Formats: sequence, structure tokens, C-alpha cells
Amino acid sequence: MSDKTYLDLPLFDDAHRTLERELDAWCAQHLHVDHGDADAACRALVRQLGEAGWLRYCVPAAHGGALPALDSRSLCLLRETLARHDGLADFAFAMQGLGSGAISIAGSEALRAQYLPRVARGEAIAAFALSEPEAGSDVAAMQCSARLSEDGKHYVIDGAKTWISNGGIADFYCVFVRTGEAPGARGISAFVVDADAPGLTIAERIDVIAPHPLATLRFDSCRVPVGNRLGEAGQGFKVAMMTLDIFRASVAAAALGFGRAALDDALARACERPMFGGVLADLQLTQAAIGDMATAIDAAALLTYRAAWLRDVKGQRTTREAAMAKMVATENAQQVIDRAVQMFGGLGVKVGTRVESLYREIRSLRIYEGATEVQKLIIARETLAGRKA
Repeated sequence: MSDKTYLDLPLFDDAHRTLERELDAWCAQHLHVDHGDADAACRALVRQLGEAGWLRYCVPAAHGGALPALDSRSLCLLRETLARHDGLADFAFAMQGLGSGAISIAGSEALRAQYLPRVARGEAIAAFALSEPEAGSDVAAMQCSARLSEDGKHYVIDGAKTWISNGGIADFYCVFVRTGEAPGARGISAFVVDADAPGLTIAERIDVIAPHPLATLRFDSCRVPVGNRLGEAGQGFKVAMMTLDIFRASVAAAALGFGRAALDDALARACERPMFGGVLADLQLTQAAIGDMATAIDAAALLTYRAAWLRDVKGQRTTREAAMAKMVATENAQQVIDRAVQMFGGLGVKVGTRVESLYREIRSLRIYEGATEVQKLIIARETLAGRKA
């Protein structure tokens, strides 16, 4: 049983505590999807999460959501709990939120009505298409471009996107491309592109150490109606950053879920594994490791839910706080999981054990939605800006 005393903090309302308790019970009863085929498993999990009502937290109430607006603390609690039970379930939930978040933030009423209710019901799989082969951490360097058609009714997209989560199984993509209104980040626009749009193809499926649906997308004169643009022309970078600001703290929460699962397993193993006439937990080295692990998780939890609380309650822009949470939670979880593997010894690297799976799951969280090194730059930039203000 994971430590849940953090839920007693005044950062949460009773509704959040009820949400975590109900989801935890649901996960224990229902999350038994075979992950042999990652595509099929992810589709099944999206349907399952939608039918149970959990995906309603990914969209606003006006379009089928559970709450009037996206609530960062709810998103974080949902991701932490799902990740603690099943990494792919967390992935399926997170991509529904991230993939549709730009529509919630900047979509027209028509686009919101067309896409968001289906996302909430698990009937449409969403994806967020930002990264490119030469533009990952440096988003402003993107080359994928769009031009207005001669009749002014469509944008024509050419180029590639890569490392796209849900690539190949998504029903639609929120795509960020260069439209050239101004240099750099000010010349990027965002569009909703249906997966069956002519000119959009899956160029490559990408296999990674923790099997998730990933792909490279190719756009060859892909025509998208002007009405599918999210926000104004040239505002795409702003839309992308606003979306990431909401969901970056939830990445930290997923890392917390992985870390808590690893600590739970490490404690159980340490208390039952025979060692030198006692058990592993009797050794001072083991106790020191457990002390480090527990403290690392609590420190990450405080940063994570501080960022979520500031956004929800204070209405603050949390670029700096979310970056701190993401950096600390993912790095700390990596250390906690590594120590858990060490406590398991050879069994810790055996395929099929949970700590082995967690070891593979955590690694990508230190990279996606902004690598740790990028988070450091964001924190420094925001801190310096605060000093100059």
C-alpha cells in the first residue's frame, strides 16, 4: 500500500481525495489489459478509460468534461494513480489530454464540439504533433510548413513530425507548423488534422524500450481547412506552450506514480529477502537507501502539487514551477527505481518483474515534454526574468 498521507495536505479539496480513492479502487479491479500488442492495448485502454468516465477530466464540462475547466490537481492525481498501477494506462490517459489540450485552449466552438466530446468518451484518440527530426527541444527551429491555398480556403502542409505519441493509431493530430507570419517562434500556427486527411501518411513506426505507439508523420501537400486552425495565425507556439504548461506538471505526477510503485516493491522485497541471518531491511545500507527514496518522492510530490495548486487556485502562470516539478520528479523517480532494482538483485532485471518494467518506463519521462536540460534553462530564464522585473 502506497503512502497517501500527502493527500491530507491543504493543497487538495475533498473532491480530489475522493477522486484518487475511487480511481485507485477502479484500477485494482479493471486494469488487466494484455500489453503484447501496444497498439491494440492502447486502443482498448482509451475505450476502457472513456467508458468509466476518467477521460472526462481531459476536457471542459461544456464539451463532455467532468469539471468546468481543466483542473491541474485532478490531472496530476489521475496520472499518478494510473502510473502506479499501469504505465500504458497512464500513457493512454495523458495523450488524450495532451493531444486535445490545444483544442480546449484555442479551438473554435465548432472544433471543440466536433472533437472534445469524442475524446471524453474514448471514441477518438488524440495526438500532439510538435517535434521534428531537427526540432525537438528547440521548437522554434521547426521546418514543417503550411501555406494558404490559392482560393484561401485551405492550408497546405508539407514536412515531417517525429516521436509523435499515438502516431499511427490516432484519429486526429494537433499539428504545429511554420506559417511564416514572423521569424522564429512567432511564425508558427496550429491545426487539427484528421488521420485520414489526404497527404498525411505514417512514414515510420518507432519502437522504444517501453512499448508505446510512436511514429513519424509525413505531410505531402496535405490540405487542411482554414477553420481547422487553432487560434490566430502565428499564435501556434503560444498555444503549444500553454498546453505544455498545463500538462507538464502531470508528467511529474506520472513519475511520482512510478516512483511510489518502485518504493512499495522495494519495501516488500527488503522486508522479506533473507540476508546475512536476517532480512535485507535490517542492513543499515538498505535503511539509508530507503530514507533517500522516501525523501526523494516526498520532495517531488510537494513540487508537483505546488505547481498544480498555484495554477488551479491562484490562477498563476506556472512555467517555472511546472519545470521544477517535472525536472525533480522525473530525476528522483529514476533514482528511486534504480535503487529498487538494486535491492531486487538479479530478479530486478528479469523481464516481467514490475521494477524491470518501471526501469524502462521512467527513462522517457526525463526526455519528453522537455528534457531535464531544457527544464533547467526554463527555470533559469524565469528566475532571471523575475529578478529583472
